[in-house]
Amino acid sequence: MYGPISIEQIRQWIAEGRANAQTVAQTEGAADWKPLGAFPEFAGASPNAPPVLQHEDLRKSKLIAGLLGILLGSLGVHRFYLGYTGIALAQLLITVLSCWILSPITAIWGLIEGILILVGSTITTDVDGRALKEQ
Repeated sequence: MYGPISIEQIRQWIAEGRANAQTVAQTEGAADWKPLGAFPEFAGASPNAPPVLQHEDLRKSKLIAGLLGILLGSLGVHRFYLGYTGIALAQLLITVLSCWILSPITAIWGLIEGILILVGSTITTDVDGRALKEQ
């Protein structure tokens, strides 16, 4: 529930697709709710158009994940990016707790995973099961 709001704000919402002739409203002091199309000020409101919803692409980039694996793989950054925090922490802790003595091993590990991500071999999804996008 919103309000009170101005007629200009409602017109803006109609223009943005956030409201239409079927959206119910109440005039100040009235007890009943009516569709906007019933008010003379909004008689020309888009009759049946539903509000426009923006779709957000939540997929992670294959290119970014692969490059992070190749460049920062010894720190597990690519795995953090994809949401695999357990493996990422393992790579990070092996590198840091060994005072970087074992960093060549984790670097090779990250390099291999980065290449596998880029070629789409074994790591093809993030932790939520969403396929990596090809960008």
